[in-house]
Amino acid sequence: MNRIMFLFTAAAALLPGPFNAFAQNDKSSGPILSAASARYKSFSSIKAEFSYTIENPKEKTNQKQTGTLSVKGNKYRLAIKGQEIFCDGKTVWTYLEDAKEVQVNEPGNDPDALSPANIFTIYEKGFDHMLAEEKNENGKEVQIIDLKPTDAKKKYFKIRMTFDKKEKLLLSALIFYKDGSRHTYTISKFTQNEVMPDAFFTFDKAAHGGVEVIDLR
Repeated sequence: MNRIMFLFTAAAALLPGPFNAFAQNDKSSGPILSAASARYKSFSSIKAEFSYTIENPKEKTNQKQTGTLSVKGNKYRLAIKGQEIFCDGKTVWTYLEDAKEVQVNEPGNDPDALSPANIFTIYEKGFDHMLAEEKNENGKEVQIIDLKPTDAKKKYFKIRMTFDKKEKLLLSALIFYKDGSRHTYTISKFTQNEVMPDAFFTFDKAAHGGVEVIDLR
């Protein structure tokens, strides 16, 4: 999974602002996050089309990809160019198209990973939070919330989430890593309550002829 790390695993050049502001969660951010969490939990399924950008100012690199994430309960399916990840809640299959192989793992092997299954509600625990800004962005009223992990050993030190104030939906997430890199996920299209059979979240070896299975469990 480490090629794309939509798992939010999946710095020198940091955004300004001291983190002692997180010593206590502010009163504004909590209700915003609770409302967004309740909204997402009301959906039977979620499908999001997104762009994924990795920037490293120190190394002067900038990479961008697009993909699709489908989530139902603890099941998810993630697709970008050349790679697809399936998870039925018990097993994770990472299919690498060019290599003609599928890697098999158990969910949650990476302690720094933020799973696609909980990306929309990850802020419920393990973070201090504060409302950073409210503004109009691309014609929408948005609320920007900064999250700081309570575990200082995490590889990232802050997540900045932007929510649609009216719809209470996540628009983007920006993750700041201690090595100076920044990972941005921007949702371009969001669909809820699509019918998704359980088989959709399981890798079908028969449909991928000649694929090598590498079991890493």
